[in-house]
Amino acid sequence: MREDDMRVWDRRCVNRRDVLRAGIVAGASLLVACGGDRLATTPTAAPIATAAPTAAPIATATTTTTTAATTRAATVVAAPAAPTPPSLAGRPLLVYSGRNEKLVRPIIERFAAATGARVQVRYGETPELAALIIEEGGNTPADVYFVQDAGALGAVSAEGRLAKLSASILGRVDARFRSDRDDWVGMTGRARVFAYNTREYTPEALPDDIEGLTDPKFRGRVGWSPTNAPFQAMLTAHRVVKGDAATSRWLAAMRANDAKTYRDNDPLVDAIGKGEVGIGLINHYYLFNFLKERGEGFPVRNYHPRGGGPDAFLNVTGAGVLDVTKNREAAEAFVAYMLSAEAQQYFTNETSEYPLVPGVVTNPILTPLTQVKLPALDLNQLKDLRGTLVI
Repeated sequence: MREDDMRVWDRRCVNRRDVLRAGIVAGASLLVACGGDRLATTPTAAPIATAAPTAAPIATATTTTTTAATTRAATVVAAPAAPTPPSLAGRPLLVYSGRNEKLVRPIIERFAAATGARVQVRYGETPELAALIIEEGGNTPADVYFVQDAGALGAVSAEGRLAKLSASILGRVDARFRSDRDDWVGMTGRARVFAYNTREYTPEALPDDIEGLTDPKFRGRVGWSPTNAPFQAMLTAHRVVKGDAATSRWLAAMRANDAKTYRDNDPLVDAIGKGEVGIGLINHYYLFNFLKERGEGFPVRNYHPRGGGPDAFLNVTGAGVLDVTKNREAAEAFVAYMLSAEAQQYFTNETSEYPLVPGVVTNPILTPLTQVKLPALDLNQLKDLRGTLVI
């Protein structure tokens, strides 16, 4: 994960920090007991200029994406006109963002330009910001928690730190992709996939699910990122669907089959392209960054597991409004804007994520979700990340 604005912690907190940075948000309250330097309670926030010009519509562009079996023209569709957001001229808004600044700053700037709000953003890792919110409690200055994982949102919700959202916001997204307590909402989808080297494998040669990767024929050919938050979320989903015992057996079998460890998804995809490993467990959008940079000849493609198990689940980015915000109108306007047609089209065009609002055209380089076998999984159950670390 490449997030900004990290803080140095006391040596006595190192183990707790590592737990949180691995995605174990549920243990965040342990930070309160740490002595020495902790995460600063006054955020270092990047201001968003309200004087920025109104962004131009997303340009229509045509690219060609080559899969292992087909070539298809991918036309990025221009965003529909967004409804006029409320005037928030001069109103302050502080967003704690676990999403990468490079990816989301442009759309936050559009929100600021459209509303006149004085937006500041603190960028950091999703789990550490969750820890900070829990530590700050009722004194948090944050208005919005804007992050990349349903489990983190669920953990902050479980601490009672999120306010119930209005029905007009919740109703934009299918109930599968929002809180059962009505206090957070998903914004975009991120599918778990196998990335594979096209010179070594075809989709037909890949197993139906991650259990098949323990076959001796894949010995030493599979890469993973066990400390990466998306992997931790997938493992939590595996526990929810198949139980702790089955998850423990799979992890042991993968270690016995000499799975190769990488620190993050980017070096893992790079290793697949070089042939260091033939298969990697990643989120779907990482591949498209490489295709943009290295061209269609880059020998890696995505495969959505046919088994429809937890290794194929769709996690969500999302947001919630802090329960103690003094800027609720601006906070809800921010969340609503990220669910507008304009913002949804931005995300699918620019970050290759799945839009969750009906009627928005999915970037054609993505496999349509109608062709992906997704598991029956309640995203609200992903908040028990502490148990994942134990396993």
